[in-house]
Amino acid sequence: MSTLHLNRLFNPKGVAVIGASEKTGSVGCTIMKNLMNSKGKHTVFPVNPRHKKIFDQPCAARIQDIEEGVDMAVIATPIQVVPDLIADCGKKGIAGAVVVSSGGRETGAEGQRIEEQMLAAAREYDLRIIGPNCLGIINTAFSMNASFAHLAPLPGNMAFLSQSGAVCTSVLDMALQENMGFSHFISLGSMADVDFADMIDYLGSQRSVQSIVMYVENITNIRNFMSAARAVSRIKPIIVLKSGRSRAGARAAASHTGALAGEDALYDTAFQRAGILRVTEFEELFDCAEYLAKQSRPKGCGLAIITNAGGPGVMAADALASFGLEPARMSQSTQDRLDAILPDNWSRGNPVDILGDTPASTYVETVRICAADPDTDALLLICSPAGTVDTRALAERLVPCLREVSCPVFTAWIGGENVAGARQVFNQAGIVTFDSAERAVRAFKNLYEYGKNIERLTQIPIRTDTRLIIHRETARSIIHTALAEKNTCLLENTAKALLDAYGIPVNDTKIADTEAAALKMAEQTGFPVVLKICSKDIPHKSDCNGVALDLRNAKDVTAAFRQIMADARQHFPDAHITGITVQAMQTRTDVELIIGARKDPQFGPVIVFGMGGVLTEVFRDISMGLPPLNRMLAGHLIGKTKIAAVLKGFRNIRPIDMAHLEELLIRTGRLMTDFPEIDALDINPLMVQNGGLTAVDARVFITPATVPSPMHLIISSYPWQYESRGETVDGQPFFIRPIRPSDADLLIEHFHSLSSQSRYMRFFSPLKELSRDMLIKLTQIDYDREIALVALMGKKERLAMVGVSRIIVFPDQTQAEFAIAISDDWQGKGIGSSLLTQCLKAARQMGIRHVMGVVLAENTQMLKLGRKLGFTIKRMAEGGEYELIIETQDLNID
Repeated sequence: MSTLHLNRLFNPKGVAVIGASEKTGSVGCTIMKNLMNSKGKHTVFPVNPRHKKIFDQPCAARIQDIEEGVDMAVIATPIQVVPDLIADCGKKGIAGAVVVSSGGRETGAEGQRIEEQMLAAAREYDLRIIGPNCLGIINTAFSMNASFAHLAPLPGNMAFLSQSGAVCTSVLDMALQENMGFSHFISLGSMADVDFADMIDYLGSQRSVQSIVMYVENITNIRNFMSAARAVSRIKPIIVLKSGRSRAGARAAASHTGALAGEDALYDTAFQRAGILRVTEFEELFDCAEYLAKQSRPKGCGLAIITNAGGPGVMAADALASFGLEPARMSQSTQDRLDAILPDNWSRGNPVDILGDTPASTYVETVRICAADPDTDALLLICSPAGTVDTRALAERLVPCLREVSCPVFTAWIGGENVAGARQVFNQAGIVTFDSAERAVRAFKNLYEYGKNIERLTQIPIRTDTRLIIHRETARSIIHTALAEKNTCLLENTAKALLDAYGIPVNDTKIADTEAAALKMAEQTGFPVVLKICSKDIPHKSDCNGVALDLRNAKDVTAAFRQIMADARQHFPDAHITGITVQAMQTRTDVELIIGARKDPQFGPVIVFGMGGVLTEVFRDISMGLPPLNRMLAGHLIGKTKIAAVLKGFRNIRPIDMAHLEELLIRTGRLMTDFPEIDALDINPLMVQNGGLTAVDARVFITPATVPSPMHLIISSYPWQYESRGETVDGQPFFIRPIRPSDADLLIEHFHSLSSQSRYMRFFSPLKELSRDMLIKLTQIDYDREIALVALMGKKERLAMVGVSRIIVFPDQTQAEFAIAISDDWQGKGIGSSLLTQCLKAARQMGIRHVMGVVLAENTQMLKLGRKLGFTIKRMAEGGEYELIIETQDLNID
């Protein structure tokens, strides 16, 4: 994506309105009026061959006739002529076009063809398109309204994105009523070009934007979306209402936008992994939007509830309990202070019921006391028109007090006409107000939950130095042999061999094709044994009574073999039966689990964990996650299930080694990451016996891969291919690898190994410490956006990071900036050269063509290294700095 082009699109010096009109009620007329009335710094150029003037503005017949600079075009014409108009705009050097015309792919094949022509013309001239079939765009920070919306939004710091124009206008109406403002108001329409990922990237870089709220019907490029959302959600809240949750809703969304919606549960999983808060109702979206527009999000779950009536306070507490939360605990000091001002029969707890006839001044003082309690993270103020209370007067008394309160505050003035004036007071003062306690609590819960998810995703993991031992080549041989033999379903013993190659414990499994062979294998295994049908054409063994348990002698084995074969042929007469597997019987099983995975066409590999056995699909106690997984993510995946409580130990069931279970999930994720050929994988059951774990049944389905690993993932994985070994000029070995989230401690030690001068030359400031936010940013890398390699020396407890090199990719994916820092004791020994060379190799592999960096004049070591590697070095016009530039195609490295 070209950020420069989107900057010009949203901050244009000149706007051409193609299809402009004076006809009242027409789209072209409304767009002209909105642009002219917004009174920004942009110049408006109407374009319509049928007019010479529109609203006293000279009207050009064609875009080419405009002599002055134009950055953006708004096209409001029949869609059939849009491709030619886009080409004309491209020739004019216009950065982007907003196409409000309808009739694209949502109408069928002809509309799809027109969109493709439109895109082809845009790409030829590197022009970006918003739309078609959209309402337009508004940037209040630039005073630019390029839409046909019936109202203009108030200025604010929240950006709103929507595929639906109707949702845009509805939100706009409600926002004006609640005195909510927006920095940007953007209708994306069919998203032929600019999509949610592009906009999240752009808005994330804008200082005028503090939060992003979106109405989503479908996501077109999920990997780009995840990359953008994961980067931005850590610094700016992102809230999504995703429609199409039901099958009927998905069909409706598809017909409305011209694209099929994905499976809803996977969207939930993806949004959570990206740090996005998902809401399920329009009212909930608007409530969260209002909260973000007027308040900072709560830092904790400590909600203090103040009410003038007991019932609404109880409802608020019940709403909190339904989300697994409790009101904040009040300190004894707070209770003592409240005792001094409240009636003797006040509630003496949270919710704080101050009673209906208490004066407004007492309500205000109660707010001050509760806000000062160290356990209060947010305040919910409730008022009912009880007794003689003047609800508006109380609101007016509260406003000055609430402006001094440091924690978030939201109100619920419950009632109709009697409280309408009070709500208006709060709205005009920029204070969040709701019409029920339950809505207020839900908004609080959502924003608190968002914060907890971000905290979890940015947690700095503990370094374990444990390297998973896997046999990738063994697994590759199994998969490639099966594909060569055109086997898309691995037999049970082959599937278990594949799992074993990745360190997943399996039981010994033999296949018998005769009764005699089964009996011999049973005797070798030792009684009791289990027999199972073995056929790639029978998906579930229980569908044909294909499992016989606890066979204790030869007679049992012979009878079971015959019965299983007979039942299989009866239920699946066309199935090819390879034979019957013979396995040792697990004499006592505590719990049956399932670990599964499947490759979704849109979301790529998805890991499933939960309660296993034949009733898995009935109880549906499962959770889903997206690879790659680490221990923290695997632990969260387990913790979301009900069976997790049993795994910690329950009555006579021993607790399992949770670290081992987390590792099995990580190994499953690695297997799915390394082999895009795997369509589905099913370990069911994974037996838990005396705290141990064993996969006693497994199925794996494969097909030839259409993309190489790891491009089938929607989240970039650890790029092990960048690992290498080297030696210093005096022969000391070092290891180069990509940085990991668990490297935080090593990075701190490396930072302190730099002299003050080295730190200044790396960070261009006299930095003394790395903050937690900086550590997270420097160690938790999205390898679609950045390359970060470290040089390590020593082993385990004596491991030291002696160098770090980075390539930060620009949004257009063709340019990047480098940075490097080497510990002072190891400078001039060849480590910097090796690190930067490996980074440049990786950049070239990613398709980056142009790498640059700024180096201080006194950094002679870096200038020397730049010359050695072939950088062009130019002194910058101002200051004592040099710019180093290299084209990756010119790299003289293997």
